[in-house]
Amino acid sequence: MRRWAKRIGLGLLAFVAALTVSAAIYDGVSRGGLPADTLYAGPYVQVDGRSLAYRRWGDHGSPIVLIGGFLEASDVWRSVGPLLGRTHRVFALDLPPFGYSERKGPYTLDAWLDEVEGFERALGIVRPTLVGHSLGAAVAVGEALRHPHGLRGIVLLDGDALREGGAPSWIGALAVDPYFTAVYRMLTGWNWVFRRGLSSAYGAYGPKLTQAELDRWQRPFYVAGTAAAFAQMLPHGIQGYALADLRRVKGVPVVVAWGEHDTTDSVQAGRTTAKALHAPFVLLPRAAHLSMLVDPGGVARAVERVAG
Repeated sequence: MRRWAKRIGLGLLAFVAALTVSAAIYDGVSRGGLPADTLYAGPYVQVDGRSLAYRRWGDHGSPIVLIGGFLEASDVWRSVGPLLGRTHRVFALDLPPFGYSERKGPYTLDAWLDEVEGFERALGIVRPTLVGHSLGAAVAVGEALRHPHGLRGIVLLDGDALREGGAPSWIGALAVDPYFTAVYRMLTGWNWVFRRGLSSAYGAYGPKLTQAELDRWQRPFYVAGTAAAFAQMLPHGIQGYALADLRRVKGVPVVVAWGEHDTTDSVQAGRTTAKALHAPFVLLPRAAHLSMLVDPGGVARAVERVAG
């Protein structure tokens, strides 16, 4: 028995060693760790020592700042931005560690609020309408709680701004290299993963999932430091507020807009948040979670209810 136990132990040790070596080799030869400016030419702005990527449309009218959600680059606003840019100055920010902004933590709600405020100062944006999609909805609510008189209004798009618990403590033990980076690169380089996720987020009426469309979503995952940033985010879960916090939002016009076929965040969640904020609720027919890419006209009209 001792001899068999020794053989099993040596076999397991050899397996772990082989797995470790294989993961390390894969990390070395697979794509990843590229400078952001080789993937996205800009523009960028320096805020508190971080390089933040953004996009903009329009050159006159009151300002609008668009904040994307989890895993979203500012490119998600490519259809809504030009519509709003006809009568407004529109800015879309890559919230770190998403899109092409520098991977430099912490990646917490308070840090994101500081970055949005610094972004506005750096570009001379005064009293904007702040639009937050999905996770970005919590940023919009946070700004309304911090500086209600510094906003023209907020729009929550497919995001209830409520927090959920972080990952179990043992998850952090799994986020070690070379394994975590190897798994991360395999998943983020696998078209099937993106196709499945986007099919649900776009819904039945979304854009066609061509290779070019998949590439749009995969490209930001190649930015240096992204895997490590995601590992840092794991313990925080979905960051946001309690319903009682939403009820404290005062003196700021609010609109909550939602894709009718959203299966990522339920329509009922949106109605609950709208009620807590005493805000009108706009249902977007045909749209799912990525409503700005399925119904950009409807989203632009919802934003204009606040932005004017």
